[in-house]
Amino acid sequence: MTQLRKSNPIPGTMIFDGDMAMKGYALNKMCFSFNSAENRNAFKANEDGYCDKYEITDAQRAAVKARDVLELLKLGGNIYYLAKLTGMFGLNMQDIGAQQSGVSLDDFKAKLLAAGEQ
Repeated sequence: MTQLRKSNPIPGTMIFDGDMAMKGYALNKMCFSFNSAENRNAFKANEDGYCDKYEITDAQRAAVKARDVLELLKLGGNIYYLAKLTGMFGLNMQDIGAQQSGVSLDDFKAKLLAAGEQ
């Protein structure tokens, strides 16, 4: 893992290792709970109260409120668990890809189409 962290083989990629797993445990546990429609509804009804239940950090809570997927990743979020949360926000993988690329959704889609034509 140390070698991966030093070489950073893909620019902008965050390595989800043991340290990140510990950092994001409560956040990921909360996101896992969204497998249940009842929990998704409880979150939508009272985001702050639901975040309190899982004791996520202030920084994670701010990123949830801002719908900032990249920040959630930096704060230990695992993309597979965050997909549950982002789906509730109406975001899909292209939205997340656009955030990661720092471009608009339309520009990101155009980039994907252009890459597919090559």
